[in-house]
Amino acid sequence: MKELQFQKIVIAFLKEHDVWHVKYWAGSQYTKEGVPDILACINGTFHGIELKTDIGKPSKLQLYNIQKIKDSGGEAYILRPKDFETWKERWFS
Repeated sequence: MKELQFQKIVIAFLKEHDVWHVKYWAGSQYTKEGVPDILACINGTFHGIELKTDIGKPSKLQLYNIQKIKDSGGEAYILRPKDFETWKERWFS
Protein backbone atom coordinates (compact mmCIF):
# COMPACT_ATOMS: atom_id res chain seq x y z
CA MET A 1 0.00 0.00 0.00
CA LYS A 2 1.30 3.43 -0.92
CA GLU A 3 1.73 6.08 1.78
CA LEU A 4 -0.89 8.40 0.29
CA GLN A 5 -3.42 5.57 0.19
CA PHE A 6 -2.67 4.72 3.84
CA GLN A 7 -2.90 8.39 4.80
CA LYS A 8 -6.46 8.54 3.44
CA ILE A 9 -7.42 5.48 5.51
CA VAL A 10 -5.94 6.90 8.71
CA ILE A 11 -7.55 10.32 8.23
CA ALA A 12 -10.92 8.72 7.47
CA PHE A 13 -10.62 6.67 10.67
CA LEU A 14 -9.78 9.77 12.73
CA LYS A 15 -12.74 11.66 11.23
CA GLU A 16 -15.03 8.69 11.90
CA HIS A 17 -14.00 8.82 15.57
CA ASP A 18 -14.34 12.63 15.74
CA VAL A 19 -10.67 13.09 16.63
CA TRP A 20 -9.18 16.56 16.25
CA HIS A 21 -6.33 16.28 13.77
CA VAL A 22 -4.47 18.15 11.10
CA LYS A 23 -2.54 16.85 8.12
CA TYR A 24 0.77 18.67 8.25
CA TRP A 25 2.15 19.78 4.90
CA ALA A 26 5.91 20.35 5.02
CA GLY A 27 8.14 21.72 2.39
CA SER A 28 7.04 25.31 1.88
CA GLN A 29 9.05 28.26 3.08
CA TYR A 30 6.60 28.74 5.97
CA THR A 31 6.54 25.20 7.37
CA LYS A 32 9.01 23.22 9.41
CA GLU A 33 10.49 20.05 7.90
CA GLY A 34 10.50 16.74 9.74
CA VAL A 35 7.18 17.31 11.52
CA PRO A 36 5.01 14.15 11.66
CA ASP A 37 2.42 13.78 8.89
CA ILE A 38 -0.59 13.95 11.20
CA LEU A 39 -0.90 15.91 14.44
CA ALA A 40 -3.83 14.74 16.55
CA CYS A 41 -5.32 14.91 20.02
CA ILE A 42 -6.46 11.41 21.01
CA ASN A 43 -8.16 11.05 24.39
CA GLY A 44 -6.56 14.29 25.57
CA THR A 45 -3.02 13.35 24.51
CA PHE A 46 -1.02 14.98 21.73
CA HIS A 47 0.02 12.52 19.01
CA GLY A 48 2.60 13.05 16.28
CA ILE A 49 1.91 10.35 13.70
CA GLU A 50 4.50 9.76 11.00
CA LEU A 51 3.03 7.60 8.25
CA LYS A 52 5.23 5.18 6.34
CA THR A 53 4.71 2.20 4.09
CA ASP A 54 5.63 -1.15 5.59
CA ILE A 55 9.15 -0.72 4.19
CA GLY A 56 9.53 3.08 4.29
CA LYS A 57 12.35 4.54 6.37
CA PRO A 58 12.11 7.71 8.42
CA SER A 59 14.69 10.45 8.04
CA LYS A 60 17.01 11.43 10.87
CA LEU A 61 15.04 14.68 11.23
CA GLN A 62 11.75 12.79 11.52
CA LEU A 63 13.22 10.54 14.22
CA TYR A 64 14.60 13.59 16.02
CA ASN A 65 11.18 15.27 16.05
CA ILE A 66 9.47 12.07 17.22
CA GLN A 67 11.89 11.96 20.15
CA LYS A 68 11.35 15.66 20.95
CA ILE A 69 7.58 15.10 21.12
CA LYS A 70 8.09 12.12 23.44
CA ASP A 71 10.48 14.16 25.59
CA SER A 72 7.74 16.81 25.88
CA GLY A 73 5.19 14.30 27.17
CA GLY A 74 3.34 13.58 23.93
CA GLU A 75 2.98 10.39 21.95
CA ALA A 76 4.92 10.17 18.71
CA TYR A 77 5.56 7.21 16.48
CA ILE A 78 5.75 5.77 13.00
CA LEU A 79 2.49 4.16 11.89
CA ARG A 80 2.59 1.55 9.15
CA PRO A 81 -0.26 -0.33 7.43
CA LYS A 82 0.81 -3.61 9.07
CA ASP A 83 0.41 -1.98 12.52
CA PHE A 84 -2.87 -0.16 11.88
CA GLU A 85 -5.17 -2.68 13.57
CA THR A 86 -2.95 -2.85 16.67
CA TRP A 87 -2.84 0.97 16.76
CA LYS A 88 -6.64 1.17 16.64
CA GLU A 89 -6.94 -1.35 19.49
CA ARG A 90 -4.40 0.50 21.62
CA TRP A 91 -5.84 4.01 21.28
CA PHE A 92 -9.52 3.45 20.50
CA SER A 93 -10.80 0.52 22.53
